[in-house]
Amino acid sequence: MAQPVQSKNALPLASSIPEGAASLESILCTEELQQRPSRPPDHAKENIALVALASALAESRQTILEMLAETILRVTDADSSGLSLLTSDGATPDAEGQRFYWPAIKGMWKEHVGGGTPRNFGPCGDVLDRNCTLLFRHFERRYPYLLPVSPAAEECLLVPFHVQGKAVGTIWAMLHSDRRRFDSEDQRLMIVLGQFASLAYQTLGTIDDLKSEINAREKAEARLRELARVEVGVILDGLEAQVRTGEEFHRVVVETASDAVVSIDHRGDILRANHATTTTFGYEPSELIGQPLTILMPEYLRDLHKAGLKRYQETSHRHMNWQSTELIGLRKNGEEFPIEISFGEITNNGHRVFTGFIRDISGRKQAEEALRSSQAQLSRAIQTATVGEFAAAIAHEVNQPLAAVVTNGQACLRWLAAQPAGLAKAQEAAERIVRDGKEAGEVVRRIRALFKQAAVEKIELDLNEVIGEVLHLLNEETTRRRVTVETDLGQDLAPVAGDRVQLQQLVFNLLLNAIEAMDSAVDRPKKLFICSKRPSPETVLVEVQDSGSGLKDPERIFDAFFTTKDNGMGMGLAICRSIIDAHHGRLWAASGEGVGTTFSFTLPVRA
Repeated sequence: MAQPVQSKNALPLASSIPEGAASLESILCTEELQQRPSRPPDHAKENIALVALASALAESRQTILEMLAETILRVTDADSSGLSLLTSDGATPDAEGQRFYWPAIKGMWKEHVGGGTPRNFGPCGDVLDRNCTLLFRHFERRYPYLLPVSPAAEECLLVPFHVQGKAVGTIWAMLHSDRRRFDSEDQRLMIVLGQFASLAYQTLGTIDDLKSEINAREKAEARLRELARVEVGVILDGLEAQVRTGEEFHRVVVETASDAVVSIDHRGDILRANHATTTTFGYEPSELIGQPLTILMPEYLRDLHKAGLKRYQETSHRHMNWQSTELIGLRKNGEEFPIEISFGEITNNGHRVFTGFIRDISGRKQAEEALRSSQAQLSRAIQTATVGEFAAAIAHEVNQPLAAVVTNGQACLRWLAAQPAGLAKAQEAAERIVRDGKEAGEVVRRIRALFKQAAVEKIELDLNEVIGEVLHLLNEETTRRRVTVETDLGQDLAPVAGDRVQLQQLVFNLLLNAIEAMDSAVDRPKKLFICSKRPSPETVLVEVQDSGSGLKDPERIFDAFFTTKDNGMGMGLAICRSIIDAHHGRLWAASGEGVGTTFSFTLPVRA
């Protein structure tokens, strides 16, 4: 078994816990995490961390691990941070591996990158054995091979790191002094960032697998084209010059192709099959000769095949070009599976022969599905990050109805305590309490729905009200950035059918994007203009115009992960497009160089 790559400062690894070592319970202080005072979540800092991880998608899987370690160091205010991954070959994560290797370390322990620890005894192994977060204090008392490492660890917080549902290692943060203590917020951040990094890591792995599949497919198709050229007289390098006739061509194809190759006559009966057919379909070639091609396809496709072959022979030209299509095949054991066929017609001694290269693409389909699943999860995680600031702003608004509840509650108590009691006034105050409580509860419920991937809840809405609500949320932001806001909201707007919070997020993203686009404007006023109108009886139009420097690449601005901002994630406008699509509307942008940008969207009016 290959050993993990060791750095020049790698640790001397022992094989068992020495006699007299401290017990595991004596160095664990995990329960203290929930009892210690915990700082509140910093959504802005968390969003920046998620943006940094998302940017690593454009690099490599190693970059994701490096960025995760760097991010953990920053958000937990630790002295050292890193990852310990199980491996069997010294470089690849493997849940069955017996050694941990350290692919990424940041902070004061960074010189130990490339080192590792045993699986069967060590802090990381303890975490995977229990499959939960563990907080250690002075773990070298139990694991003396850590004694030579300097500086010593005062506290070390570790959480499991999962890939494809399997725990393959740990993420850890370390303090080398008592300047602070880890708390439950550190644990939450490490879990969230670890899950996000895992999705990115799996997505890049799936993309790499698909690239390999595509490369193999392109090579096979290139080979097919070269073999086809033999039929028309082009002699390939490495083949004998006598391979000129159709019969010899088929013999070469059948003997050399790695894909299943089947030739049929004009009736649809199988003339030839190569040995790869056995791997693909489970039939020996001798079992197929003379059988109809329909033996290799499900019952429901057989009549379609027969009709198609007959129609082609009655209407087509004498020869057909090589072409590729995806179908469903049927194995000898009755299993259906996806196949890709590249096929064409060849004339052999005056007879029409159809030859097909058949590839089992079950693996590719599974990889594509895994990629779609990973991308969906990753997109959801990124969307959650982008709505963090939006949700924080809305949550701020919850304070207003809650404050009103308190005020009205105090008034109600005063009226009830009065002599005589002011029951009418107390009842009015109680009714206001109920109203404000429902308002606060509705805001909280809808914020939770954003994160629970709930279905779109469409109600009748006035877009002018939605715009006004979002402008109120952004009032402090526009004031701080010295942006002048002008509005021209049409009075004849018809109501639209939409999800209030999603449309608020749409307008919020567009307005915030416009505000940020004017940060660099120093030679002209920063002006944000919003207008709404009804250009036709069927639609409502909203335009958001800024006085920024315009768009440099307007064709790509709605693409996921495309951004021109230094700290941008590239998902804000992509999410706007998805919201518009869900509401059956249209979103576009127009910009002149150096003269600002106008984002416009239309929504259908409610019937």
